[in-house]
Amino acid sequence: MDWERDGAVPEDIFEKFASANMLVPCLPAPLPIQWLKKLGVHDILGTVKVEKWDYIHTAIYTDELTRSGLQGPSASLTTGYSYAIPPLLKFGNQQLQERFLPDLLLGKKRICIAITEPTTGSDVAGIQTTATKTPDGKHYIVNGTKKWITNGIWSSYATMAVRTSGPGPSGLSLLLVPLLNHPGVSMRKIKVAGHLTSGTTFIELDEVQVPVENLIGEEGQGMKYIMTNFNHERLTIAIAVTRQARVALAAAFEYCLQREAFGKTLMEQPVVRHRLAKAGALLESQWAWIEQFVYQMTKLGKVEADVELGGLTALAKAQAGIVLDECARCAVLLFGGNGFTTTGRGEIAERIYRDVPGARIPGGSEDVMLDLAVRQLVKNYQSKTKALERPKGSSKL
Repeated sequence: MDWERDGAVPEDIFEKFASANMLVPCLPAPLPIQWLKKLGVHDILGTVKVEKWDYIHTAIYTDELTRSGLQGPSASLTTGYSYAIPPLLKFGNQQLQERFLPDLLLGKKRICIAITEPTTGSDVAGIQTTATKTPDGKHYIVNGTKKWITNGIWSSYATMAVRTSGPGPSGLSLLLVPLLNHPGVSMRKIKVAGHLTSGTTFIELDEVQVPVENLIGEEGQGMKYIMTNFNHERLTIAIAVTRQARVALAAAFEYCLQREAFGKTLMEQPVVRHRLAKAGALLESQWAWIEQFVYQMTKLGKVEADVELGGLTALAKAQAGIVLDECARCAVLLFGGNGFTTTGRGEIAERIYRDVPGARIPGGSEDVMLDLAVRQLVKNYQSKTKALERPKGSSKL
C-alpha cells in the first residue's frame, strides 16, 4: 500500500524478482525451455522444473501477485516482460533472439509492449505510427506517438506496432524499438486514476532510427502477431482482476462483522447480507470459470486454444471487469464514508474501486471484448456446421 501511495515500486524489487528468476513465470506456458536452460534457468524457486510449468502454475503465480488487492505493483514488475517478450520468442529470427533475449529473460534489461496510441486503442488496425525504410534499406525511421504504455518509462526497448505500408491491418508490422537514451525518443509518465505504480507512459518518436534487423517476423504480419499475443494477456488480466474482486469483498465482509449501526452490526442487517450475497455469487461463478479456462489451457495446444478459447478469453476478461466493478462498488458502499476516503480502514476499497477502469479498458475495452467474443463464437459455429455438411451430390446413405 505504501508503494501505491508513493506512486512507485522501489527499484530493487524488480532486481530481486529478476535475480530469483521470478519474472519468468509471467510468460505464456509452456515456458521457452530451450532458451531458459541455455541461460542456466532450470526451475522456479527450486520446486517446479521449467518444463513442468503450465497454466495452473501461471494462475497461482498471477493470483498471488495480486493478493494485496492492487494491480499497480504487480503490473510494474511483469507487464512488459509478460506481453512484450513472447512475440520475440514466437516470431523473432535467430539473430534477433540472440541479440536481445539473454538480457531480457534474465531481467538485465526491461521491455514494454507499445501498441496503443492517442487515437487508437482497441482498433489496432488504425495505428498511425510509421516505420519507413531509408533509401539504403538498412534502417527504419520511426515517427509517431504511443500512449498508456505500461512500464514504458523504465524500458530499454519496446515491442512496437508500426505501419510499414498502406492502411489497414495488412500494413502493420512489429519492430523492436530502442527507448531509453535513444536519439529521437522522449518519454514521460502519465497520471492515471488507478494502477499508480505501473509506470504508464507517453512515448514520442521523432525520426527514430532502428536497424532493419530489429523487425520481428515479416513485414505486414504485425496484426496477426498482435492478435496471437492477446489471449495470454486477457487471461492473466482476468485472473488478477478476479483476485482484486475477492480482496474488495473480503475487506467489506470483515468490516460488516465489526461496524455497528442502528444498535447492531452491519452484518445483522438483511439488506447488507443481500448485497454481499449478490456480489459473492458473481465472484464465485467468475472464479470457477477462470479455473475451467486454466484447466483447458493445460489440455489444448496453442493453435487449438486460440481457435476454441480466443473469443471466450475475451469474454472472461470482460466479465472479470464487470465482476470487479460490482464487488468494488459493493465494498465502497458498505464501508460508507470510509470507502470514500483515501486513508484509514476503507482505503483498500477506495483504491480497488479506482482500479476498476484499469480492468475494463486495457487489454481490449469491455464493449469490444463482448462483441469479439460473440463474433468468434459465430465464426466457430459456422465453421463446424459447414464441416458436418454432406458434399453435394453424395449419397444420402
